[in-house]
Formats: sequence, structure tokens, C-alpha cells
Amino acid sequence: MEILIIQKEAFEEMAAKFSRFTERVDAILAKQGGKSMNGWMDNQEVCRQLNISPRTLQTLRDNGTLAYSQINHKVFYKPEDVMRIVKPVENRRKNPAT
Repeated sequence: MEILIIQKEAFEEMAAKFSRFTERVDAILAKQGGKSMNGWMDNQEVCRQLNISPRTLQTLRDNGTLAYSQINHKVFYKPEDVMRIVKPVENRRKNPAT
């Protein structure tokens, strides 16, 4: 572990900048009607919800069946988009030839 010593003024300046940043994020969220990432689902949640493998989920993304957003290297899905494809996934499972 490395210990880093900084001046009090530098720390206070960083804390103030962080505080301003969080205030801006809160303001943006308020403009969006309080939307947040809490409702979004990740790969694991979608696979569990649809009872599919990660590879099948990748195929659904690749062929445009399931919309997604990517932040850095993490993929997120809107719950309403996931619910929209429940029936097509179930039908595909029942009739694999189609």
C-alpha cells in the first residue's frame, strides 16, 4: 500500500470540486424527472430474467432484438425493453426451428 500526503488546501479544493460535480449531476437528474440508473438491468440480471445464456443475450444485442446502452465496458438494458422480448424468447425456445 502506498501512502500519499497532500496539502490541506489541495484536499479542500478537490473536495469542493467533487461537491460541485455531485450538485451538477443532481441537477441533471432533476431535469430528467428523477431518472436514475437504479432501474437499468445488467447482463446477469437479463440472463436470469429471460433464462438465457450470455451468448444468447449477445445474439439478441447483435441482431437488434434487444436495445442496450454501454457505459465503458458494461452493458445496461431498460427493464421495459427486456419485458418486450419475453414472449419472442419464449416462442423461440418452444419452436427452435423458427
